[in-house]
Amino acid sequence: MTAVINAAICPYIPVQSPTMKKLLELLVCLIHPLAVILMWINLATRTDLTGIEKLAWGLFGLIPLVPFLYVLVGGNLW
Repeated sequence: MTAVINAAICPYIPVQSPTMKKLLELLVCLIHPLAVILMWINLATRTDLTGIEKLAWGLFGLIPLVPFLYVLVGGNLW
């Protein structure tokens, strides 16, 4: 009964297939540049930030935090 309850609360199932894991990794690599472009569009239209703040956020958005984290944990994010 506990396994059923735990599965209902947390439906996360680890990826067991190396092929599927590699496809998900490639998807993350493709989505990051799109997210950066969307962030730049958002920054360009914001009026509550100064030019220096926009520049700082724009540069900070270039740092791919997820890939660095992935390497630091040895490829065991999921």
